[in-house]
Amino acid sequence: MRAYVIRRILQSFIVLNVVLLVVFLMLHLTGDPAEVLMPEDSTLEDIEAFRKVMGFDQPLHIQYYRFLFGFGKSNGVLFADFGYSYRHELPALGLVLEHFPATIDLALAAVLISIVVALPAGILSATFRNSWIDYLSSVGSMFGQSMPNFWLGLMFILVFSVALDILPTSGYEGFEYIILPALTAGLYQTARITRLVRSGMLDVLGSDYIQTARSKGIVEWQVVVRHALKNASIPVVTLIGLELGVLLGGTVVTETVFAWPGVGFLVVDAINNQDYPVVQAAVTLLAVIFVGINLFVDILYAWLDPRIAYS
Repeated sequence: MRAYVIRRILQSFIVLNVVLLVVFLMLHLTGDPAEVLMPEDSTLEDIEAFRKVMGFDQPLHIQYYRFLFGFGKSNGVLFADFGYSYRHELPALGLVLEHFPATIDLALAAVLISIVVALPAGILSATFRNSWIDYLSSVGSMFGQSMPNFWLGLMFILVFSVALDILPTSGYEGFEYIILPALTAGLYQTARITRLVRSGMLDVLGSDYIQTARSKGIVEWQVVVRHALKNASIPVVTLIGLELGVLLGGTVVTETVFAWPGVGFLVVDAINNQDYPVVQAAVTLLAVIFVGINLFVDILYAWLDPRIAYS
């Protein structure tokens, strides 16, 4: 188990190094950084002077070293310093962290909705296979996976905000403001988790040890919950962890539709304004969180099934 954890941690560090390289190249992929960042009416002399001040005239490997370890007033990304936002003139990472609680609230609410709905739906669908419950669950899952987030969010706004006038359309001021965004972000995950729970439960319910448990006279709900669900939950735990990482990465479409002041909304605004320090800080932070969640899920996966660690 220890060797497995150490190996996964080393793999996570490799992934983070690749992410930092991609984040660094992000600015250079759009063309000459000096020309991109300077105003359109800048003269060639101004652009050249800006290029020297920012170090863009240096070889790429030197620029990458300065990006990691600092240059001028910047301490470098390894010290959590991404410089200042071009638009807001505030520390880029601080600006991202300021919007991060809204993204956490939305992600946790969406995952909670998906778990509360998907687990019972998947269990009932597998337990009562080929019944009306199974058909209803399958249709609901297909609907949830087929509907684009932006369309679903707009429909929620039209129905619950415009027609019924019971929920707000946008903002981040109270509990009622998170209901529609969380439903929009969570229904797609609900559909995927429901189908995975159903598939896993069907495989487990046909196992010999389940038949043995039933032959011993154990109550059916105990057979399903205590014996079948635990073994069927291994891939489900993995999927939930991945979905949480994706949601924490910023539900860009959902946050944009509902003007939710999260990281995704901030990144879209930063891209539109070519505010690259904010984009770099957001991408790096979200990558670290996503890798961390995946590492935790892998360790939990190995704990649920020790054969994973020993393989």
